[in-house]
Amino acid sequence: MAILSREEAKKIMEKALSFSTADTCSISLFGSESGNIRYARNSVSTSGHQSNISLVATSSYGKKSGTATINELDEGSLKKVVERAQELAKLAPENPEFMEPLGPQKYAESKTHSKATADVKPAFRTQVAADSILPAKQKDVTAAGFLNDSDSFNAIMNSKGLFAYNKSTSVNFTVTMRTNDGKGSGWSTRDYNDVSKLDAAEASKIAIDKAVMSSEAKAIEPGKYTVILEPAASVQLLGNMFGAFNARTADEGRSFMSKEGGGNKLGEKIVDERVNIYSDPQNAEVPSAAWAGNGLPQNRVDWIKGGKVENLFYSRYWAEKQGKEPMPGPSNGIMDGGKASLEDLIKSTKKGILVTRLWYIRTVDPQTLLYTGLTRDGTFFIENGKIKHPIKNFRFNESPIIMLNNLEELGQQVRVNGNLVPYMKIRDFTFTSLSDAV
Repeated sequence: MAILSREEAKKIMEKALSFSTADTCSISLFGSESGNIRYARNSVSTSGHQSNISLVATSSYGKKSGTATINELDEGSLKKVVERAQELAKLAPENPEFMEPLGPQKYAESKTHSKATADVKPAFRTQVAADSILPAKQKDVTAAGFLNDSDSFNAIMNSKGLFAYNKSTSVNFTVTMRTNDGKGSGWSTRDYNDVSKLDAAEASKIAIDKAVMSSEAKAIEPGKYTVILEPAASVQLLGNMFGAFNARTADEGRSFMSKEGGGNKLGEKIVDERVNIYSDPQNAEVPSAAWAGNGLPQNRVDWIKGGKVENLFYSRYWAEKQGKEPMPGPSNGIMDGGKASLEDLIKSTKKGILVTRLWYIRTVDPQTLLYTGLTRDGTFFIENGKIKHPIKNFRFNESPIIMLNNLEELGQQVRVNGNLVPYMKIRDFTFTSLSDAV
């Protein structure tokens, strides 16, 4: 088994540290057990199980550091990996931004582990595939999907007295449905810590319905449209925006958060005042570890509040240089929503476009957070509160900052990719050209 208890992990890491003769030494230990099933063309193609464990040693002499990794945990191997890290450290150049390892920290109790997910068996994975494939066949649709469940732990310890341990589980499910004539496509995704929340049949039905509905798509002119973005359509744009909350890139004039003439936009209003975005490792719907990879505690942090930039994250080096407190980047992204359902947002739209998801997103201009990409797997024209017909996919050019300034209405939150993101109605979303891809 690659899953070690807190006590087992601590014992191994203490043994590894006992071999260190360097100025400082840090040990990271990670293990996971994961299972998966993949299907395509309405048939299971692969299924499997992976078991991994690895230990990383980082040794430092002054500002010179070396790192070595091993996947054997006997005493001889632990000694070998620490000695190798020390050899590499002696050969390395000095790092002018080197920071000594943190001392002991206090962490909140994590909520990331679910016994139900850790106990998933192959029969469950088989049933998930059946819950997609069988209804797809009944609708003359072809299913392709992937389910992965995992049980994992990670721990860190160093010669300064720091120790942190976390166990977590996850289940991720995605499915694409294509009509057998190749003219329609639908897609759905689900992710949870607790597998008992997964309803693969429900997610598959959504994808099937969208595939059938999106067949015979019509072309409409590119331009600026009111759009309803499902959470899977907006989550990557919002995630990309978080990169701009890095205090160093902002202070150095390298991001959207940089002010002309120097400094950053901390405290400035940048989006609609209804926008509140924060991270919270203790959130029951999207829990995350209570500590970051460098050992800093993860706490609830407001990033945008009332449309204003409330916080920026600081590495330990940059925080010391700027006289600030270090703060890790967000462990999850939570955006406040409203009470409206997707159906409510559609009913209140006189003319607009429903977007299932965006993909192939690429940066156009980091200074304005302008991105380009494509719609995919179900794009529909809305007229007088109803979905009128499917439309061909578009290429878009848009910034999440402009998007959040053009906010019409916020809907209910949905978990996607470990975040909580609401349905959003946005005006003047920019579509620049048509795409013939289904």
